[in-house]
Amino acid sequence: MKILADSTDILLSPISKFPGDIGDYNPKLSALSSTCHGFWYQILLIVPSVLFVAYLAFNAKKNYTKLSHGRSYIIIANYALLCSAAILNLGWCSLQAWQCTSGKEVSWNLLSLFTTSVMLSLEISLVAFLLQENYTNGLETLARTFFVSAIIVGLDILLKVVYVFGFGVPMFTDTEVATRRVKWPLWTIHKLLLTMAYGFILFMHHSKWREKLPPRPAFHNYIVVMFVMNVVALFACGLAGSGASFGLWLYSFTIICYHSLFLPFLYVTFLSDFFQEEDLLLDNAYYSEMRDAGFFDADWD
Repeated sequence: MKILADSTDILLSPISKFPGDIGDYNPKLSALSSTCHGFWYQILLIVPSVLFVAYLAFNAKKNYTKLSHGRSYIIIANYALLCSAAILNLGWCSLQAWQCTSGKEVSWNLLSLFTTSVMLSLEISLVAFLLQENYTNGLETLARTFFVSAIIVGLDILLKVVYVFGFGVPMFTDTEVATRRVKWPLWTIHKLLLTMAYGFILFMHHSKWREKLPPRPAFHNYIVVMFVMNVVALFACGLAGSGASFGLWLYSFTIICYHSLFLPFLYVTFLSDFFQEEDLLLDNAYYSEMRDAGFFDADWD
């Protein structure tokens, strides 16, 4: 049992404890790269990220041809954002050692800030577009969608810059003692807002406003998964803020899931159908999902 417990700690272990309590935290404290995270933690982050970037690179030529003929501004913009997020995320997953390398604090904070901001922008822009009642591919729709995303992400970036570079709060460093009283409440609020947003969309799905949502079970499944993930992350932040070591373990687990699986999951849910070779297959896929969701039941009455 002791061996099993040690293996679990290695798998999802946060950065090794710094000496001293919260008042003794030194952001420039040097540590060996191997002690930043467990070996399997980094493998679980890097391997899926490498595979997804390789998949995008392998299909880049075919997807470019499809995009150039499709002339969908929304798809083009979100695909470009997805590729940017995938590359940044691969760098973030591969450079975990920067967290505990002396002199790399600013570089790690900037990399984390850009990576999380691009991924959040992609997340918000896709949902904002799909929540619109009229689905068009014009520049006006694109501008309106990214305007909403830019306001939310811009405010998120501003707050993180103030706390990280202004007040020295290590928002992107997974230490067990570093400014716990400030860091975890901030992440708790962040996860709470995302949980409320996805929860509201789920409420719409079971209310009279259901017709305003996209008639695709895949979209509903995506919202359910993201809601559950944010609930778990919210719970983990609350536990970590109270000093429970299980909260740090659970938060590390949500980080692995988000950075290794979110982008492929988003691609499969929203973009993969667009790149099918035959348009007829795409039409059939949408019709099949709408039929399974019961949207044609009224036609048989």
